[in-house]
Amino acid sequence: MTHGRGAQVEAAAHRHLIAAGLRPVATNASFRGGELDLVMLDGDTLVFVEVRYRASARFGGGAASIDAGKRRRLVHAAQAFLAGHRQFRDAACRFDVVEATGDPDAPVLHWLRDAFRADDA
Repeated sequence: MTHGRGAQVEAAAHRHLIAAGLRPVATNASFRGGELDLVMLDGDTLVFVEVRYRASARFGGGAASIDAGKRRRLVHAAQAFLAGHRQFRDAACRFDVVEATGDPDAPVLHWLRDAFRADDA
């Protein structure tokens, strides 16, 4: 995904999740070996959100593209985030995926809560 298209789709996912009641914590948090697209709070749960864009869902959704290696990188990035943000050290955490398809200016979004577990990585 190109940077411009990626930013558009991530912004749409961000707005969608805020409209659903989540509160933003961080966007595009980069760490050695990984990046977290969105970090949000759902109540007291810290949510690490991976946004995946596909122009078409014809060959599977974006969640299908998150293989074991990508899950490991996301878990390591989440651990680095938690190490640097001690205020969340006791928070419950989960990994969500927002799949986006179609026009990047107005993507169709599908939010998968608890898409995978840290111990799945």
